[in-house]
Amino acid sequence: MWFFARDPVRDFPFELSPDPPEGGPPGPWVLHRGRKKATGSPVSIFVYDVKPGADEQTQVAKAAFKRLKTLRHPNILAYIDGLETDKCLHVVTEAVTPLKMYLKERAEAGGLKELELSWGLHQIVKALSFLVNDCSLIHNNVCMAAVFVDRAGEWKLGGLDYMYSSQGNGGGPPRKGVPELEQYDPPELADGSGRAVREKWSADMWRLGCLIWEVFNGPLPRAAALRNPGKIPKSLVPHYCELVGANPKVRPNPARFLQNCRAPGGFMNNRFVETNLFLEEIQIKEPAEKQKFFQELSKSLDSFPEDFCRHKVLPQLLTAFEFGSAGAVVLTPLFKVGKFLNAEEYQQKIIPVVVKMFSSTDRAMRIRLLQQMEQFIQYLDEPTVNTQIFPHVVHGFLDTNPAIREQTVKSMLLLAPKLNEANLNVELMKHFARLQAKDEQGPIRCNTTVCLGKIGSYLSASTRHRVLTSAFSRATKDPFAPSRVAGVLGFAATHNLYSMNDCAHKILPVLCGLTVDPEKSVRDQAFKAIRSFLSKLESVSEDPTQLAEVEKDVHAASSPGMGGGAASWAGWAVTGVSSLTSKLIRAHPAAAPAETNVPQRPTPEGLPAPAPTPVPATPASPGHWETQEEGTDTAEDSSAADRWDDEDWGSLEEAESVLAQQEDWSPGGQASRAGQTSNLAAKSPESDWSSWEAEGSWEQGWQEPSPPEPPPEGTRLASEYNWGGPEPGDKGDPFAALSARREAGAQGKGRLSWPGRSARSVGGRWRPNALRRRRPRAP
Repeated sequence: MWFFARDPVRDFPFELSPDPPEGGPPGPWVLHRGRKKATGSPVSIFVYDVKPGADEQTQVAKAAFKRLKTLRHPNILAYIDGLETDKCLHVVTEAVTPLKMYLKERAEAGGLKELELSWGLHQIVKALSFLVNDCSLIHNNVCMAAVFVDRAGEWKLGGLDYMYSSQGNGGGPPRKGVPELEQYDPPELADGSGRAVREKWSADMWRLGCLIWEVFNGPLPRAAALRNPGKIPKSLVPHYCELVGANPKVRPNPARFLQNCRAPGGFMNNRFVETNLFLEEIQIKEPAEKQKFFQELSKSLDSFPEDFCRHKVLPQLLTAFEFGSAGAVVLTPLFKVGKFLNAEEYQQKIIPVVVKMFSSTDRAMRIRLLQQMEQFIQYLDEPTVNTQIFPHVVHGFLDTNPAIREQTVKSMLLLAPKLNEANLNVELMKHFARLQAKDEQGPIRCNTTVCLGKIGSYLSASTRHRVLTSAFSRATKDPFAPSRVAGVLGFAATHNLYSMNDCAHKILPVLCGLTVDPEKSVRDQAFKAIRSFLSKLESVSEDPTQLAEVEKDVHAASSPGMGGGAASWAGWAVTGVSSLTSKLIRAHPAAAPAETNVPQRPTPEGLPAPAPTPVPATPASPGHWETQEEGTDTAEDSSAADRWDDEDWGSLEEAESVLAQQEDWSPGGQASRAGQTSNLAAKSPESDWSSWEAEGSWEQGWQEPSPPEPPPEGTRLASEYNWGGPEPGDKGDPFAALSARREAGAQGKGRLSWPGRSARSVGGRWRPNALRRRRPRAP
């Protein structure tokens, strides 16, 4: 039986890249790119080939292998694995690039900023401080070739081949034997007498001065060139001169050098260095400090390097959310850094966090997610939206905070294209019906109408036919003037989704009623929309063959672009997730005063008067409508259709239903509706939720009012009555109560007949029986 020896190189879990080597420090090592066989993650592999007769070099390479394996520091090249055989040495480290090559690549791309150079030098000095002050080791090889840069732009100190102990227990410094490295030796080493008094760090700090010169000016031609600072920044020149001074005794300790450079106005005193130092110690910071840091981080990210944001800031943000208590403050910098990622990286790193955030009960986090949805919606697939995000988002429709309800409505502009049939045409429409009919905030009702107009093209044909006309018709009867404008614009934006029959019988009658609206902005939009619909009807009337072309979208399946063309001619100026209400308010600044300066219903005798409606002294600012909570006593609390259902009309209910439809289209209907006070605030929460199915469904919530029932047999026409005063005789006018009730706000003559109290007309005035004087009958 034959036994074959195993090849350790072949069994090594890392493999070299077929690309040519990247070089390495002067000496025996050669730097190769590599990857881990199991995961494919990139690494760097330093390779040394053992050659006969080079025992001294082999011992230096083995010593460097040992040092790198035992030294652990964030600013020293990180050791991952190694392989030592009789023929070669392999040292696997994190993926890095030699500093010389890195500076050359960045120079071709526009050069490094001083911020990056200041942090890079800070890291090298900190590594030297660790070696000298904590480990009592002299690096003895600080130069451009001993510095490497990782993918985040972090500078790492390597080249540990010639390191020795400063305490003298390991012998003196090893002989280099490489001319390229000897030019960095300080001048006192040329004095063989050893009479020069120096500190243990003096030689390394001289070499640090050489490294600083090369970083700003390029390769060092000779030691005499150090006298000219060249392109070294002025704030660094005084400290640089200390490093390259002839007297080794005055060269500062690495720790003191950092302290001097971090002083106010120093080269390393900037926001980039402060951010990096905070991130290194973030695990031991207080929660309040973390909150403040993440709040201020977004302002600085624009000036930070892209690689730094992707590979250093992003992991810290994800860790802070996953294991810390950072909360919503990480969202803004998280999405800002996400712009630097490609689609695959975004799916792997950002989307899982976003999905988890949507399930949070923290209101601040929920509202920030909704506000910034535009930044990540493109990376969400439809199954994720429908199963993991939308079920959590819809809770915002029922939130008691108006700001969350409004942002939830606005977010539907972005989510609608990705919703499935059930979520879009059933679940979402239920919530929209409830918001438009029952929400006490006028701006939210307005935004609901605007959003419905924007997503109308995504609805199914049956849903469009059942919802759009009824919803926009209801909006035109809203006491909040911008909501009425939104209803008109909704008709205009979805004009291609209605049949000619609906345009003539359902839409134009509604729009014509708005031509006498108290608000001029509503009237202007109504006239513009009427002209557009009449133009379509006239064109089809002139050429009936155009009917099929005009109605091609009416029964078509949902399509993202079906309603897009309407926005331009209808003046549908709302785009994206901008503040819908603010734009309407800016366009119609007089809407708020007009809504509140309307006459109130007369108060029946014997009942307490309602609280007066507050009237603002000045028009609201554009942003006012987005955050202000409107009082429940104002006329903006509910739509006209809801007041018809909630009002208790008592004994006049049947007679009033005869004129209900007529009252909707009366010229003063809009003004009278705007002046009525809502009863929603007086309703109990139990009654609101018990009638949820009825009020939140499209069939009953947004359905058009049914035609009035025919009057009872024998009822005379309204024109046959003497409306100027009471008819002669004892017969009272059975419709006088209705007339008085409808004209109470304008004429101030009528008094209502309330349930349980009979009334009678005496001399043209209505008085309760309890207060009417009884006259003695004639004998």
